[in-house]
Amino acid sequence: MIQVGEHITLDIIGTTKEYDPTVFEKVINRIAKAADVTILNISKYKFEPQGFTILALLAESHISFHTFPEKGMISFDFFTCGKISPSVAIDIVKKEFEHRRIVKKEFNRDTRSLYHDIYSSPGLQKSYVVNEVLEDFKSKVGQHIEILELEQFGKSLFIDGEIQVAASDEHLYSSTFVGAGLKLNKKNERAAIIGGGDGGIARECISKKV
Repeated sequence: MIQVGEHITLDIIGTTKEYDPTVFEKVINRIAKAADVTILNISKYKFEPQGFTILALLAESHISFHTFPEKGMISFDFFTCGKISPSVAIDIVKKEFEHRRIVKKEFNRDTRSLYHDIYSSPGLQKSYVVNEVLEDFKSKVGQHIEILELEQFGKSLFIDGEIQVAASDEHLYSSTFVGAGLKLNKKNERAAIIGGGDGGIARECISKKV
């Protein structure tokens, strides 16, 4: 994994006041000082009849605010490759802007990615941490085949977005099948494998000297 920086967003909800543009510039300067980042340039624009956006270009990336007065919300974005976490901005933002609540989201900007489980729901999101994509292609019959190196499960096979087998626990699945077969035929001379495309059953049969 290669990490290039940290990124946070804050949605400041319940803000009924429309702040003067100079307030945002002052807050950006306070955050930059606390995070020990260098401001190269600041660009801002006030919309009519309401709303404001400001972007600070940093040597380490950027800080921005965008207001939604009609929704009572201010959005804040801070990405830095600096040594100090962008989370230092949270306390400053809380003190400067009235709010009912603040929604914080953090993102590690690195070479890992998240693979969303197809059985997730809007209220419960399950994801796999992907360290590397080993294979990604369409089979001759139209299936989407992916072999991913997962943080928790190692090499894993996905077909049409659904995990099939993983290196960390596949042997439990395959050995159960072979063990059940050997109980029925203790001679273990031959075996017919129908399916078994990942090769786990064949491996277990060989290990049992079938």
